Amino acid sequence: MIDPTSEVPRWRQAHAILAERIRSGEYPPGERVPSVVALGEALGISIPTAQKALRQLREDGLTYTVPGLGSFVADRPPAG
Repeated sequence: MIDPTSEVPRWRQAHAILAERIRSGEYPPGERVPSVVALGEALGISIPTAQKALRQLREDGLTYTVPGLGSFVADRPPAG
């Protein structure tokens, strides 16, 4: 869960949570990741914070985005 007292920015905490879920297989390749609204509700973060976390996942190669459909787990997420 997100620790509001942590010095680590909330978007980085959210990114770490989602990256771990992808790497563990909880979100398997090809599966849609939760929307920014769903992430906001589930993790207790704002939509812009969720957007930043999802953007970083995409930049890391863990996800890809299909306009109008959402973000999906990449076929072979990078290790580590």
